[in-house]
Amino acid sequence: MSTLTPKPENLAPLILFVRGEKVMLDSDLADLYGVEARALNQAVARNRDRFPEDFMFQLTAEEYETLRPRLVAGPTGRPSNSSQTVMSSRKHRGRAYRPYAFTEQGVAMLSSVLRSPRAVEVNIAIMRTFVQLRRLMDGNRELARKIEAMEKKYDEKFAVVFDAIKQLIAEDEARKAQPRRRIGFHS
Repeated sequence: MSTLTPKPENLAPLILFVRGEKVMLDSDLADLYGVEARALNQAVARNRDRFPEDFMFQLTAEEYETLRPRLVAGPTGRPSNSSQTVMSSRKHRGRAYRPYAFTEQGVAMLSSVLRSPRAVEVNIAIMRTFVQLRRLMDGNRELARKIEAMEKKYDEKFAVVFDAIKQLIAEDEARKAQPRRRIGFHS
């Protein structure tokens, strides 16, 4: 069903940011696991007690409308295999339900519900992807802190430079405002 190799670089575009959480949608997960979204959601429904709200939630109508262009176009902007699961077979009437979003913990819990070798392989790759994204975000926070510290440190030193530039500009404008002496013979 899925032609996507479960590697972090292939999975990262499937991770979305919804309600302040990094999540993956049921249709993308089903595609990765090689099952229908309906089958994945049925397995979750049979084990609903394992999926509290912080593990899995259904998108609101507004969230779905916001994400729909990505769902139809796919994470890369091109039509994807998962876009087929977005549209139901009912003549372009759209999806029969709003998608479910699985947080990192929800994806981990799926491994206890879906026990195929493919599910294990995909879950390992997804967990590695979440970890890499977390490291990347932490690295960016550290970089932002360092840049901010440098700005504070050098703002004081550059303030002298900016003051000197402002003074030169003011002197230049004052010089331009003075009447010019004419060159040559005056009659």
